[in-house]
Amino acid sequence: MITSFISHPHCDRHHMGPGHPESPKRLEAITARLALSGVLQQTMQSDAKPASDEQLARVHPLRHVRALEKCVPEQGIVTLDADTLMNPDSLIAARLAAGAVVRGVDQVFRQQADNVFCAMRPPGHHAEASEAMGFCFYNNIAVGAAHARAQYGVERIAILDFDVHQCNGTIDIFRDDPGVLICTSFQYPFYPWRYLNPDYPNVIATPLDPGSDSRVFRRAVEHDWLPALQAHRPELVLVSAGFDAHRDDPLADIRLEYEDFHWITELAMDIARTYAGHRLVSALEGGYDLNALGRSAEAHVKALLGLPYDRHA
Repeated sequence: MITSFISHPHCDRHHMGPGHPESPKRLEAITARLALSGVLQQTMQSDAKPASDEQLARVHPLRHVRALEKCVPEQGIVTLDADTLMNPDSLIAARLAAGAVVRGVDQVFRQQADNVFCAMRPPGHHAEASEAMGFCFYNNIAVGAAHARAQYGVERIAILDFDVHQCNGTIDIFRDDPGVLICTSFQYPFYPWRYLNPDYPNVIATPLDPGSDSRVFRRAVEHDWLPALQAHRPELVLVSAGFDAHRDDPLADIRLEYEDFHWITELAMDIARTYAGHRLVSALEGGYDLNALGRSAEAHVKALLGLPYDRHA
């Protein structure tokens, strides 16, 4: 099993001020943990390339892309909303984050890798077609899905989102699109306070009460997601990998363990192996306790590599 690890040092240059939870330390924590455990060395490592205007415009109107560019400050930080701020390097990092998923899609379709983890920031799943929000500027996973369609003629895509927050941006872009099945688990009721009860045939919503644990999460995912995924028979599996549902995360109240991220990744890989020739591309979303984030990402990447997870290792 060849697992690609895509990142870029420029992600560290995007920051939203001291104390903001979506900080450069997140990727540092992931990379350090993967290197310490020896997992990083087992992956095929490469740098992201920025998404082009054409690739972004498949999911974001070009006028919106240009409007965001006009907001970039020459120095300092500007505020787009209460959670989403921009410095002079933010949109460069955002283009790289979207471009990482594009490169990952290329790698799995060119048989250079079986699966891919894009360790990039800023995240993307809250970015709607014409609105940046929730720490997100461009919808990285959506850009990758649109690229798969345009470049490889993919007709059936599954997007699995296990972040603790609803993927409102992904739903906004692909709602009522029969070629894209969105399976999303999230704390309910909770941010982003929109699309929490999506009534679209291609969206499988799995709301979780605050305090839900591993047993509740696994049972709900198996009940809600598996029949829909088996019926959809995706040719490509995309994963919005948010690790903020871990019990130690400070921004939410779901109580998952590291083993749960290994388990959900194995489930996604089973679907990819059965229907998509192993093709799976994962992109980092949330996760804000640095220790929990690093260890959760380790569990995720170990599953991608086909390795067992032992929390005592």
